[in-house]
Amino acid sequence: MKRLSLVGAAVVAAIAAGAWWTNSTPVAAPDLPYGAANAQENNDAAEIDTSSIVEMTLGADDAPVTIVEYASFTCPHCANFHKNTFKQLKADFIDTGKVKFVYRDVYFDRFGLWASMVARCGGQERFFGISDMLYNQQKEWVAGGNDPVEIANNLRRIGKVAGLEEEQLETCLNDQAKAKTLVAWYQEHAEADEITGTPTLFIDGKKHSNMSYDDLKAVIEGKLES
Repeated sequence: MKRLSLVGAAVVAAIAAGAWWTNSTPVAAPDLPYGAANAQENNDAAEIDTSSIVEMTLGADDAPVTIVEYASFTCPHCANFHKNTFKQLKADFIDTGKVKFVYRDVYFDRFGLWASMVARCGGQERFFGISDMLYNQQKEWVAGGNDPVEIANNLRRIGKVAGLEEEQLETCLNDQAKAKTLVAWYQEHAEADEITGTPTLFIDGKKHSNMSYDDLKAVIEGKLES
């Protein structure tokens, strides 16, 4: 599980101002042609209206069990979860109407924020398909480590392969208002649910850390039988 300290204003400001976090220490990064890079600077996240952010969900709204996952596109444990456990979860429980799945972003760094903006660029109908690409290709697009230009271009390529038009993609990546709102939305939920690492699952409101599919299946089946 990838760990983070309790979210605070300093963390939010550093993410949006373009800091790359290494061992919890912000390191200055080159400026990029993205409004998102400075989206939260000099703003109080608590004052931002987050009602415009669409909750990304899969499955029937009236499913008997609801699972909320907190995850980051730059978290390797989240990538493993989505490559393995999530695929089984989707086939066995989400697609069969037994589980409603809710995905919520966690931003450890600006690269995770950019990845989220690319995934959301295609709307609800494309979000999970692009998310699969981001997790499946995580090692490739984060290659370059602290090189934001290379990472941004890698994210562009994924967006284009997913069918996003270049103009549409650039509009999404330069949307300062959306970036500010996403960071505030992340902070709001992460503080309310006391998120300290990813992936974190809430199954019918009860908090669980990362687990094997067999363990997750047992928890879900227990809920369905109760």
